[in-house]
Amino acid sequence: MRPAFLTASLLAALAATAAQDAHAAARPEVDAAARAVADEVVAWRRDFHQHPELSNREVQTARKVADALRKMGLKPRTGIANHGVVAIIEGGRPGPKLALRADMDALPVTERTGLPFASKVTTEFNGQTTGVMHACGHDAHTAILLGIARSLVKMRAQLPGQVMLVFQPSEEGAPVGEKGGASLMLEEGLFRDFRPDAIFGLHVFSTLQVGQVAVRPGPLMAASDRFTITVKGRQTHGSRPWGGIDPIAAAAEVVTSTQNIVARRTDIAKLPVVVSYGAIDGGIRYNIIPDEVKMVGTIRTFDEGMRAKVFADLKNVATHVAAAHGATADAQVPDAPGNPVTFNHVDLTSRMVPSLAAVVGEANLLEPPLQMGAEDFSYYAKEVPGLFWFVGATSKGIDPAKAPSNHSPEFVLDEGALDVGLRTMLQATLDFLETPAS
Repeated sequence: MRPAFLTASLLAALAATAAQDAHAAARPEVDAAARAVADEVVAWRRDFHQHPELSNREVQTARKVADALRKMGLKPRTGIANHGVVAIIEGGRPGPKLALRADMDALPVTERTGLPFASKVTTEFNGQTTGVMHACGHDAHTAILLGIARSLVKMRAQLPGQVMLVFQPSEEGAPVGEKGGASLMLEEGLFRDFRPDAIFGLHVFSTLQVGQVAVRPGPLMAASDRFTITVKGRQTHGSRPWGGIDPIAAAAEVVTSTQNIVARRTDIAKLPVVVSYGAIDGGIRYNIIPDEVKMVGTIRTFDEGMRAKVFADLKNVATHVAAAHGATADAQVPDAPGNPVTFNHVDLTSRMVPSLAAVVGEANLLEPPLQMGAEDFSYYAKEVPGLFWFVGATSKGIDPAKAPSNHSPEFVLDEGALDVGLRTMLQATLDFLETPAS
């Protein structure tokens, strides 16, 4: 995903309004803590980067996280949603409950960064040999949250309330036939005995320069759904297409026709919608028209009504276009549970924006447009008030619009993002715990 970010007068105004509040001031304890753990956070991140693991396969990552937490004197719970790790820091004073979340999984991407700690891991994914890479920055998220844990433990005696640390597997999506991620953590009782008053999360992004932070109240990232369309025809020799029914020709027209769902059947003046195909598989030989073609893709929406209408339209178009070719189409829309819209609680966002501004300055606090990418942090934010923000990952002097994006084999994180991520989350955490909601 390569979104464009815009400066927000709204967020600057919110920050300015609260600039004189005590909790909006930069905290010296945050600066001291960030300096103290900086080298360790970088070392953690490089280790995770060099040894990435795919979704629901985060065995060694989870072990390293749990071991690090135990060395801090914490008692992590492991094995939640397969490889999730959770620990609670008990403050020395009464106060609210807050959850902080980091994701741990990597992607089936072969790294081409040339970094000295680049991944050389390979594995099998969907029947193909592929490299494995932290091409989305989850290695940074995990290292940042470990740094937060180290910092909070050191100030535990003065800390009000409780903080739950959530190291989550499978944010990128569980393999076919498996369950995982945020939804499974909740299903297995993540908030059953500890229900936080709020939850925070962050994500590093190439479309921001290091030192910048982006956040917006309300909807931030789209709901995401997968679909599968199987077009069935009748196999025949390639020289005699009239002797069978060509599912490839039918599938090609399905792809073309379904683009009109967005272009002609959806009110995109209201909210954006995306329908994209990611893979088409059919046939095995140049002169054989196959029996069937299978296509998979994604739908991105921000409104439940629009989401349901796209589902219905996609099924309708696929079925009738295939029928016009004498073929049939089995449209599974969606073919698995998708992520809801990632929604930033409006009051919580307004309350915490000054904390982010205190770290990066109002000039570096931006409001992004709606993002068509998705995040399963959205499941937590449906349960309790949530706040999710973006942290710049591209080095100064490099145009973020031209930098390799998240999910690219050439994605390079400026490690200054680790410091900004740690400082913003630690500042927001302390401000939230120490300043009651009005």
